[in-house]
Amino acid sequence: MAIDIKVPAVGESISEVTLVKWLKKDGDYVERDEVIAELESEKATFEINAEQAGIVKQVAAEGATLAIGDHVASIDTEGKAPEKKEEAAPTVIKEEQPKEEPKPAVEESNKPEREQPVNDVKATPVAAAIIADKKVDSNKITPSGSNGRIVKQDVLEALSSPGRTPGASFSREERTEKMSNLRKTISRRLVEAKNATAMLTTFNEVDMSAIMEIRKKYKDKFKEKHGVNLGFMSFFTKACCFALQKTPAVNAYIDGENLIYHDYCDISIAVSGPKGLVVPVIRNAESLGMAEIEAAVVDLATKAKNNKLTIEEMTGGTFTITNGGIFGSMMSTPIINIPQSAILGMHNIVERPMAINGAVVIRPMMYVALSYDHRVIDGRESVGFLVMVKQLLENPSLLLFGKDPVDALLEMG
Repeated sequence: MAIDIKVPAVGESISEVTLVKWLKKDGDYVERDEVIAELESEKATFEINAEQAGIVKQVAAEGATLAIGDHVASIDTEGKAPEKKEEAAPTVIKEEQPKEEPKPAVEESNKPEREQPVNDVKATPVAAAIIADKKVDSNKITPSGSNGRIVKQDVLEALSSPGRTPGASFSREERTEKMSNLRKTISRRLVEAKNATAMLTTFNEVDMSAIMEIRKKYKDKFKEKHGVNLGFMSFFTKACCFALQKTPAVNAYIDGENLIYHDYCDISIAVSGPKGLVVPVIRNAESLGMAEIEAAVVDLATKAKNNKLTIEEMTGGTFTITNGGIFGSMMSTPIINIPQSAILGMHNIVERPMAINGAVVIRPMMYVALSYDHRVIDGRESVGFLVMVKQLLENPSLLLFGKDPVDALLEMG
């Protein structure tokens, strides 16, 4: 009996997927629920499983675009699992070897220069000695000797220009690759965000001294207590959640002629995956502690790296945080993750001279950028939001209540 395996429904707005990779070959025997193929939608990558044990019969080819419900493969449930053969241990028969007569020694100086294999590449003894001494990758050396042999001059040229790939100089080669569904979706959404919103960016800078001191003092105890590292993302997420609750417009979006406000903070975090930028969501981040936020970031980043994010983990989000600083970005204008109305961009931390109380001191500074939809958010609200984030980060004790602890104690506002 043959069972048809079809493309499952993976989301209301998704009508087609791409068969990225077969994980089982045509004719392989699989167990029930074993993964047989990897599919990619416009939002995420997911796996398809065998519904019953049997022999796989591939129907769709790798790279094919399939509609929801299309036939991917068949499982022949009457197919038998291959028998495991036990290989008998080979019998070793020891034979008495005749003793060799000692041969007269031959002086090495009288021998002709022979080619020495280096990583399966032939090289002269002098070239091989330099390769071994300088630890040069022989695969990155262009041989010029006869029969593809590496000579001394080839090694010296490789040492003088270590960053050059052999044969790459003045290359005119081109290659064409089909865009993945995810990349096409990223392209479409970025253009839509630029064309459909009145996007503007405001900047500020944050003195990271206090946060860096806290991390230095408590990182070991934090890791021991909670099992996760104390990173910057939890501080920024906490600060943004407090600021979003104080400036609701930044946590809202346009729906036709209405504005939808959120009383919760679902924070999207931009993560670089193997197939492009993805933005999984930390739900109700305003209700999470620092350790819970860090654990959520690690979990989502790991899933993104392994292409294991689900549609649910990618859907929604009321505000986005992106960290270009991990790539060395000093300043940028991030693009809004529609239908959201704002996105915060973090950047790298650089020690710079700052004027503080009339004196010049060196402080670790970070530029932060808030891109926002001016149709929803006024300039006063955008600037006020970013200033509040700055104040919360420069005075981490404020993150306990979202305001000065004494004001909270005295119920001053």
